Amino acid sequence: MNGKEIFVDTNILLYLLNGNDTIENLLQGKTILISFITELELIGFKKLTPHEEIEIQQLLNECSIIHLNNAIKSCYVELRKKYNLKLADTIIAASAMQSQLPLFTADKQFRTIKELNMLSYES
Repeated sequence: MNGKEIFVDTNILLYLLNGNDTIENLLQGKTILISFITELELIGFKKLTPHEEIEIQQLLNECSIIHLNNAIKSCYVELRKKYNLKLADTIIAASAMQSQLPLFTADKQFRTIKELNMLSYES
């Protein structure tokens, strides 16, 4: 991966939290941007242990969290009408597109979005 910044999907951070060395190496030295949706998905897991909550918070502190704004809303509406994806996935895609960064994801669903610059991870 070239470039210093990358937009990361929730599943990539889950791999990282689970100790995936490949993901860790790929993200090393990068500025990681995530959607507020990813933040909510991570901290909203049921039955997190106190240790897991701390690990998640430490990881989130290292990320730049992109919040919803009018540009993302407009992009979301266009993508949602065109591709009919889930709300969370569409917001993540719109956020990556508005950040003008590739979306690093293991979710094949994003491949349907022709306008999205995507880096696919296969585990």
